[in-house]
This record gives sequence, C-alpha cells and structure tokens, in this order.
Amino acid sequence: SSIVGSIGVVSASFGFPELMKKIGIERRVHTAGQNKAVLDPFKPEKKEDVERLKALQLEVHETFIDLVKERRGTKLKDDPDLFTGLFWTAKRGLELGLVDALGDMRSVLKTRFGEKTQLKLITAPRGFFGRFGLFGSRFSAPDIAAAAANGIIDAAEERALWARFGL
Repeated sequence: SSIVGSIGVVSASFGFPELMKKIGIERRVHTAGQNKAVLDPFKPEKKEDVERLKALQLEVHETFIDLVKERRGTKLKDDPDLFTGLFWTAKRGLELGLVDALGDMRSVLKTRFGEKTQLKLITAPRGFFGRFGLFGSRFSAPDIAAAAANGIIDAAEERALWARFGL
C-alpha cells in the first residue's frame, strides 16, 4: 500500500524529514533539470551546493557594499567592522555615517525639505462594512449577510489549513 501526500515548505521546519523516515514514508521528487533540488532540506547537504550558495551570498554582499559606499560616499567612516554583518544603535549608526539624522519622521523631513512639507497618512483599504457602513448601505441585507458569511468561511478554511501543521 502507498500513501500519497504533499508536504510543503512549512513542513521542513518541523522536523518532518526525520519523522517521515521514522514512520517509513518514502519521499519522491520528480524534477526536470539537474539542479532543481539544490539544497533540498530532505537530502544530505552537498559540498558543491553549499559552495555555490556561499559564492552567490558573497556576490550579493559585495553588490550591497558597493551600493552603500556609492550612496553614502564620504559620509561613511573608515571602520573595519562596517560591512561584517554587525548591527548598531541609531546613535552609533549616525557616528559611522550610515544614517543622516536621528529624530522622528516629521521633524527630519521638515528640516530636510522645509516647514511646508506635508505628510499624508495612507491607510489600508477598509473592509466591506467599513467602506459602505451598516446603515444607509447601497447593498441589501442579503448582500451584507452573504459577504459576512463568505468572510467567516474563508477565515475558517485558512485556520483549518494551518491547524494541519499544528499552528
């Protein structure tokens, strides 16, 4: 007999490879392309895969360093720890030349762009009831009830999916 299933990215973080092995489930992956399963969390790590990943990480890091140096220019201090992955407080970041100023957003923007600078609050779109209101709505009671029921069903389905993973 066979068990057919799908375990996604969520499963790898919960130790499923070990659990699957322990209870005797065989995992099969079919791909096209010799590198489709690089760094597969269900397989032993390959030295050449890790070397390729590290080379990519170094390239991205070098690009990041070049971009910061280009954008920050002479503001950056010559500190050997600047691009080692360390992190600092805002005050130390200012001393290192990583930031231009400390303060709240309104004050800094008004100092930089002038007192007439206006900030506009952009909010997330409101839901069904927030948009149209319960009273004086242009929708009928059945429309409102259907929308509410669909929202409850969607939330319940999502919760059930996550519950399968113990979340």
